[in-house]
Amino acid sequence: MNIVFDIGMVLIEWDPRHLYRKLFDDEAKMEWFLESVCTNAWNLEQDRGRLFKDAVNELIRQHPGHEAEIRAYDERWHEMIPGVIGGSVDILEVLHKKGAPLFAITNWNQEKFREAKLRFPFLNLFRDIVVSGDEKLIKPDPAIFHILLKRNNLAAEECLFIDDSLKNAKGAEAVGMQAHHFTTPEKLRADLKARGLL
Repeated sequence: MNIVFDIGMVLIEWDPRHLYRKLFDDEAKMEWFLESVCTNAWNLEQDRGRLFKDAVNELIRQHPGHEAEIRAYDERWHEMIPGVIGGSVDILEVLHKKGAPLFAITNWNQEKFREAKLRFPFLNLFRDIVVSGDEKLIKPDPAIFHILLKRNNLAAEECLFIDDSLKNAKGAEAVGMQAHHFTTPEKLRADLKARGLL
């Protein structure tokens, strides 16, 4: 069985609040900023391949009063990532030692993913990583799953896809993959054992 991981919030923790709690002294103001200025929808376009410098400049034109906070999304991006989800990385390393074929599909900006690869060496354990920013496609678009399958000559039914987003897990199932909706490393470990993969 080929095991295909999502990366953010499965192996690596990410939350802009880790950064913005340092920039806002009021939780409500911080939440307003993340819901109204540097929104998930805005960030998703960087995952789709838009360059951060273009995204930041465009948003500053719309919200000039928040220039410093908007620039921080790019310049202090690493502060949104406190570290790994340890139990999941442990599972990944055990699978690698057992010789399991490991792959990944991630919604991640291509520039920032290069930085993450330098920071997190375990990302080199994958045989291939499909990065949304490189492909200009984001999960759960069926096309991004097909890129992994075609590029690596994999059969969909011989792949188990692991993602914290139920929508993305369903997207994998729609192209014929098996899927695990990730909630905790413990539940993932139990599922992999039940499948005879761990």
